[in-house]
Amino acid sequence: MPLDPVAYRPYEDPDDFIREVTDRIWVQRDVSYIVDNYEPDSIVHGGLGTVVGRDGVIEGSLMRIAGSPQHIGQAEDVVWEARGDDAFLSSHLVFSSDPYLVNGKQVRVRTRTIANCLYRRGRMVEEWVVRDELATCLQRGEDPDEVARRLAFRKYQGSMLEPAPADVLAVGDSGPRPDDFRPECEMVLEFIEEVWNQRRLHRLPEFAVRDLFLHTIGDQTIVRADGYQRDLLSLVAPFPSARFSVRDVQTNHSERYAGLRVAVMWTMHGTYHGTPAFGPATGAPVDLLGVSQFLVQGGRIVREVRVFDEIALRAQINGTRGDGALAEPNIY
Repeated sequence: MPLDPVAYRPYEDPDDFIREVTDRIWVQRDVSYIVDNYEPDSIVHGGLGTVVGRDGVIEGSLMRIAGSPQHIGQAEDVVWEARGDDAFLSSHLVFSSDPYLVNGKQVRVRTRTIANCLYRRGRMVEEWVVRDELATCLQRGEDPDEVARRLAFRKYQGSMLEPAPADVLAVGDSGPRPDDFRPECEMVLEFIEEVWNQRRLHRLPEFAVRDLFLHTIGDQTIVRADGYQRDLLSLVAPFPSARFSVRDVQTNHSERYAGLRVAVMWTMHGTYHGTPAFGPATGAPVDLLGVSQFLVQGGRIVREVRVFDEIALRAQINGTRGDGALAEPNIY
């Protein structure tokens, strides 16, 4: 079923819609446009929990823009897919390289954000947004532990509390999806189950090309199977029993972005009882929201861009240990 232009008016297509709307709010600084762009009862899930209502989005956006007055967010990829005939789900990968003053010297802080946005008839209904705040801390010379101690984890609400969809290729958190590029989607889901969940890391070359790239948090670029395996081990070592649940999938094929991309929104559920990478282990459960965009060529994974908020994860762990912030922040 073709997508009705009412879903993305007045722009050319959802890709154009997402890039122009984001620029208007975050680069042109038309914060008031959020009133026209978001439904009053819109829901935003982020690393620190869920915000319900447009007012919280406006306040959080205003503070973020004020804190980064020279911010330019460049669209690196937009993976969009229809949700019915009047709606779409986009996975918007944003790259920024913004100037900051650090110890009297100007440095450029490179970071990525991925915002999964569900728009219905041109209005934001629900959003899942993850930011590489670790990259910001490290490049600004800040201690990630100290930054995390100033933040409070508010917990999740709504769809994030529901079990992961039973058949995510049919219906994800954003609703029913078209059955596009099923073989590639099934390959990516098998990869996540076998390599991420079952820890059969030796199988990675079966799913990915030799010259695999992983762009991940801390503004890191990892190459080849060996680097990918070591990075995954470092992610799960603090949470040895962790499992990754896929909550949504969308696909898009565009020559502008090198072909077929499969965007996967996932949550990691684990218990912090392993390697004490974030201070003393707590034995308490944690939930981590993340998004991965996979570039698939010839039926194999060529590149993954993975974003999640490690600073928010630290804040969540601090809260379970009783040494985190008490005040609830605006977390958009």
